[in-house]
Amino acid sequence: MCGIAGMIDWKGINEGQRPIFVNMQQKLHRRGPDQNGLYIGGVAALIHARLSVVDIANGVQPMRLCLGDEEYILVYNGELYNTQELRDILHGAGHIFKGHSDTEVLLHSYVHWGEACVEHLNGIFAFAVWEKNAQRLFLARDRIGVKPLFYALRGSSLIFASEIKALLAHPDITPTINTQSIAEIMLLGPGRTPGYGVFCGIEEIEPATCGYYTAGGLNLRKYWSVQDRIHNDTFEQTVEHVRYLVTDAIKRQLVADVPVGTFLSGGLDSSIISAVADREFSASGRQLHTFSVEYRDNSKFFETSKFQPSSDEAYIALMNKALNARHHKIVLDTDDLVNALYTAVDARDLPGMADIDASLLLFCEQVKSHVTVALSGECADEIFGGYPWYRDKKILSAYGFPWAQSTDYRASFLLPEIAGEIDAHKYVDDRYQSTLKSCPILKDTSEDEKRMKEMVNLNLTWFMQTLLDRKDRMSMYNGLEVRVPFCDYRIAEYLYSVPWEMKDYKNTEKGLLRMAMQDLLSDEVLWRKKSPYPKTHNPAYLKAVSNRLQDEVLSDSASPLLQIVSRRSLEALLKADNSVPWYGQLMTTPQTIAYFLQINYWLKSRNIQIAV
Repeated sequence: MCGIAGMIDWKGINEGQRPIFVNMQQKLHRRGPDQNGLYIGGVAALIHARLSVVDIANGVQPMRLCLGDEEYILVYNGELYNTQELRDILHGAGHIFKGHSDTEVLLHSYVHWGEACVEHLNGIFAFAVWEKNAQRLFLARDRIGVKPLFYALRGSSLIFASEIKALLAHPDITPTINTQSIAEIMLLGPGRTPGYGVFCGIEEIEPATCGYYTAGGLNLRKYWSVQDRIHNDTFEQTVEHVRYLVTDAIKRQLVADVPVGTFLSGGLDSSIISAVADREFSASGRQLHTFSVEYRDNSKFFETSKFQPSSDEAYIALMNKALNARHHKIVLDTDDLVNALYTAVDARDLPGMADIDASLLLFCEQVKSHVTVALSGECADEIFGGYPWYRDKKILSAYGFPWAQSTDYRASFLLPEIAGEIDAHKYVDDRYQSTLKSCPILKDTSEDEKRMKEMVNLNLTWFMQTLLDRKDRMSMYNGLEVRVPFCDYRIAEYLYSVPWEMKDYKNTEKGLLRMAMQDLLSDEVLWRKKSPYPKTHNPAYLKAVSNRLQDEVLSDSASPLLQIVSRRSLEALLKADNSVPWYGQLMTTPQTIAYFLQINYWLKSRNIQIAV
């Protein structure tokens, strides 16, 4: 994995601008701490910061290739999981390779297929190719949206980068937000509208999108989306195909020239990945490293709930007995969790999922001391239907985003003069309705089945993107590459058309996935009721963030948060016994308080100008 950035300016780029590009590169150093590369020529500058994972000697970027009368220069962030297949095809077509990096295969793929290369790629990626003589820049992002790519159009130029912080390092881009930005942060956050970068003038290349920037402008197109098809496979055939897809995705993503491990919570998804990885490692005489996260004294305060029915410890122990792996239990303290709230904002460049972000950031920091690559179970719930809102009839039938049915509550925090400028319900509803209208659904589909496909599409487009943002930024801030096998587009593509009654086999969340992988896990783990990413239940956390909100925001009349949010609403939040969940099932009162702390820090640390 890496960080990429660059600029195309039709007025020309010169060596005098090098310090600007070096500064942008430095902002990406944590994503790519191993090597730096910079290309400046004519109207183009391409920037790379590398985390070396495959073919360390020959994968240096920007990578250049001259063929015919054209010179191609590539900067790339990601991993291809079908590198060997592509190499065989290209070699047969006459392409010659110097090494075995996927970077070189990607560049040759572009040279061979042009923009159609994206349709041949299985992987997670964001990349840019500059064609020097044709004077055009090609930009592309992976189908699911695992790897980020932001950009800004400024006058005669386009500036792009893996992260917003690198864009803000360019003098032509200032950190400014407006009313729409505030609506995003307050009404949708930590989610955000697809393609919108929250800062004024900053956009994001959406998942499965590619296109060219030329002197005529930027032209983007969607090159892939899930499609609804008649599912003719029997249940037994579906189980077998799911098993193949999941197992194949995991095996492909174990390839690296550096140490690889897995996250292991004892839940279904991480246990499947760890079990497959353990078999592969053991067969080649290697020992897998697995990693879990826990919070100091959490067992004293954990209470079973509808959303978090069990803690992880007992199930991790069961998995440890079954695997030949070496397990690492990472324990986080409350003070560290609170202190990392602001570092998590630095990593994400936006307010995020509060301690859910901060804990992952600290967890990845510890994991990186053992491995450079880790596999994680994100996205299985969205694709296989694991969340409570897929199965709770009340939530399922409710109007609006199932993880944030709290527009009135959210809007109540806004200052009256700002609330008057935002039609809160219309802002949220427009995005909800737009997503529903984009759902591919066959004619004559039953209303129940239609609703389940709508739920899948809502989750793929919105909730999953928030989690992928979190996973990418928190891990890459620590120079750790986290791969997500369940995000293999083949899985999403196949599962979208599988009828809900198959996915919900035995009236159990992800019942189909459980059946497909049943011989891998003990029954206790295989049929464990879903329990989400663990959060702290220690009351010391609520006390700590409450004190910070009082001391850092409410006691300081100059706090930038108070330019958006009313003091009275924050004071009421500190006294709340059981407020409405802010986002999903994990962000309750302590995390809502922490979210406001993150917003205040974000505004203050970046000196963000509020243009309303």
